[in-house]
Amino acid sequence: MSHSEQATSQKAVSFSWRRLKALCIKETKQIVRDPSSALIAVVIPLMLLFIFGYGINLDSSKLRLGILMEQQSEDAREFVHVFTGSPYIEATISDNRQLLIKKMQENQIRGIIVIPVNFAAQLARSDSHAPIQVITDGSEPNTANFVQGYTKGIWQIWLQQRGQNHGVSTTPLIDTQIRYWFNPAAISRHFLIPGAISIIITVVGAILTSLVVAREWERGTMEALLSTQVTRTELLLAKLLPYQLLGSFVMVLCMIFTVFVLGVPYRGSLWVLALVSSLYLATALGMGLLISTLTRNQFNAAMISLNAAFLPAIMLSGFVFEIDSMPVLIQASTYVIPARYFVSSLQTLFLAGNIGTVLMTNLLLLIASSIVFIGLTAWKTRRHLD
Repeated sequence: MSHSEQATSQKAVSFSWRRLKALCIKETKQIVRDPSSALIAVVIPLMLLFIFGYGINLDSSKLRLGILMEQQSEDAREFVHVFTGSPYIEATISDNRQLLIKKMQENQIRGIIVIPVNFAAQLARSDSHAPIQVITDGSEPNTANFVQGYTKGIWQIWLQQRGQNHGVSTTPLIDTQIRYWFNPAAISRHFLIPGAISIIITVVGAILTSLVVAREWERGTMEALLSTQVTRTELLLAKLLPYQLLGSFVMVLCMIFTVFVLGVPYRGSLWVLALVSSLYLATALGMGLLISTLTRNQFNAAMISLNAAFLPAIMLSGFVFEIDSMPVLIQASTYVIPARYFVSSLQTLFLAGNIGTVLMTNLLLLIASSIVFIGLTAWKTRRHLD
């Protein structure tokens, strides 16, 4: 049979639901029988959620500070008592500067509060101003900012208490009351976990799919499949549908673990969550299939998926680093990262609820990205070997 006759016979083959069902059953059996699929679909998501939920914490619940008392006056002891009475501070009190410096060098304390020898005299002169020194460990800027913030807060509390004891009003001209919207307790886990879920769906969608399809090319099963009357649409749907179900199962598993085990509140609509997750999962699957179609090699597919899907989902989605603080060119590049819109949608649904303007924009962009990647995959999928 000539090449033109083969092409004519292939064009005559119509779409068959029966063949699609058989292909989906085959793909499902391969997923069930493959240990790596269970590892990526169950073990890795739970492990990542456990790490981000318990291992990574941007909150400062217990600061270890050293207090150097160069003066033992009544005012100095009262000031130190405020530090020791705080549940957020673990204070080490000493009159030996070198000892506290050594402890900070050995990472045993995070900062040193120095109460100088003229503390009481300076305080007696101005009643609200006295020189104290705050030395922090600059190797961890976030913790250093906590030390500075806690010290300022404790200083204000002590001045108010001292003023009340002496019958002096210390009410400031401006009373600042801080209120956090959407995350009132300012718990870092509540905005880290939604981002972690996006990383998990990226792993399941892009990386797992690219490895599995590339494995078929390496083992020769794809050639056997292409020798049948399977159409390009059937082949593409058979690769998408089982992994779409697998990704949906992973999403449900992540939600159960996040809400009932980690205690992260969810304030949005479950229907909107299902729609957003399905769209991003379709995008990730389309990306994985496109990579595997172009490379046909597991190692190359893994490297490309890592650089094209996984790392951008971590670095450029707003999950770890604030996008507005990035350079202008990097900010512009984040607009082509689908994970950016998924992270934004998840954080909105978890923390704020159904914010229509935010969710609608993200939904439209996720629809566009899924069409682009699945369309490119369909365009690059050929029913021949070269």
